[in-house]
Amino acid sequence: MPDEPQRQIPELDDFRAEATAFLDRVARPRRGGGTAPAWGEGDDRVSLFRGATEEEVQAAREWRRTVFDAGFGWITGPVELGGRGLPARYERAYLQIERGYETPSRSPLGVSLGMVGPTLQHFGSPEAVKRWLRAIYRGDSVGCQLFSEPDAGSDLAAVSTRATRRGDEWVINGQKVWTSGAHFSDVGLLLARTSPAPRHRNLTAFVIDMHAPGVEVRPLRQMTGGADFNEVFLNDVVVPDAYRLGEVDGGWKVALATLMHERGAIGGAAGGGNGLFRMERLVAMLHHLGRSTDPQVRQAYARVHAGVAAAKAMRERAEAAARAGGPPGSEMSLSKLALTENLAALAHLVGLALGPKLLADTGEWGTFAWSEFVLGVPGFRLGGGTDEIQRNIIAERVLGLPKEPAAAPNRSSTS
Repeated sequence: MPDEPQRQIPELDDFRAEATAFLDRVARPRRGGGTAPAWGEGDDRVSLFRGATEEEVQAAREWRRTVFDAGFGWITGPVELGGRGLPARYERAYLQIERGYETPSRSPLGVSLGMVGPTLQHFGSPEAVKRWLRAIYRGDSVGCQLFSEPDAGSDLAAVSTRATRRGDEWVINGQKVWTSGAHFSDVGLLLARTSPAPRHRNLTAFVIDMHAPGVEVRPLRQMTGGADFNEVFLNDVVVPDAYRLGEVDGGWKVALATLMHERGAIGGAAGGGNGLFRMERLVAMLHHLGRSTDPQVRQAYARVHAGVAAAKAMRERAEAAARAGGPPGSEMSLSKLALTENLAALAHLVGLALGPKLLADTGEWGTFAWSEFVLGVPGFRLGGGTDEIQRNIIAERVLGLPKEPAAAPNRSSTS
C-alpha cells in the first residue's frame, strides 16, 4: 500500500489568524484586550472555591462545544478522536488569543479537561476512550476525580473503597470525599483496592458512570458558604472491565500520572494564570485605599510580585521540558507549592491593605469581596496534595534527601 500523505501543519501566524477570525464571529472582545478591568468595574467577588451555578456549568459546556466544533477545543488531541493533532504551542497561542474575548469561565471543566481527560487518553481501553474521551473534550460529558477518602487523608495508598471482580465486571463499594464538581459530573476517575497485595501494588483505577445505579452524591458546605466539594457513596456500583484504566493492581501508576496532571493544572496558576495575581489590579486597590506608601504594605506587595515572577519562570521552564518531550515531573510539585505560598502572601497583603473593611460589608466595591478569598486560602494547602506532601516529594525526588525515619511505635508506660 502507498504511504499516506503527510498531514500539513499550518504556519503559526495562519493559525492565529484563523483563531482570531473564529473568536470575532462568536464572542465580544474584552475591554482593554484582556487586561484587568478598571477599579470599581464589574463583579468584585474574589474566590478560590467559587461553586459553579447550573447556568455557569451549562454555559461552559455550550462554549466548549462551539470551540470544539470549530477545531479549537482539543488542539493537541489525535485527529482520529476529533483533535487537531497540533503541537502544544498552537494551544498556547489559541488560549492567549481567547483571553482577549469575553467567554464563559473554564473552571467548571478544569478537572475534566486537566486531569480526567489526559489520564483516560493515556491509560484507557479502546472502549473507554471511544465512550468518554471525545465527549469530555467537547463538553458533552464532565469528569471528576474520585481519589480522596475520609480515612485516607493524603495517604492515597490507604484507600479502602473496594472493587471485586465478577467475570467481565467489577462491583465497587466505598466512599469518596472532597470531590470537586461531582454534582454535575457524568464520569468519575476512581481508585479502588482490588487485592490483599502490599501497599502500592493492590490498587486499580477505573472510569465510572456517575449516573449509574448505586452512585450517590452529597454536597459538603464550606465556611465560605459555597458547596464546591462533595462526598460520593458507592453501593454495589457495577463497572465493566473495559472501563478499567491500566493493569489490574497497577492503579498506583495511574494515580501518580493523574496527580502530576493535577499539580500541573493547579500550579500553573502560580504565575498569574488564574487572574488573582494581576499586579495592575492590586496596585489600583492600594492606590484607591491610600495604602500605597505604607512600608509594610509595600513590602507585602513586593513579596507577592516576586513570588509570582518566580513561579512564572518556573512554569515556563516546565513547559519547555514538555515541548522537548519530557513527562510531567517534580517541577509540578514545586509549582503547586509556589501557588499556595503566593496565595498566602496575597491574603496577607489584602489583610494589611483592607484592615476592618475585610471583615464588615459596608457595600464599598472591592473590599469585603476579598473575605471569601481569604477564607479559602487554607484549603488550597490541602488540595492536590498537602504542602507537607509536596515538600517531601521535593526533598526526596528533587534534592535526593533520605526519607524520614518511620515513627517509633507507641509503648505504654504501664505493664
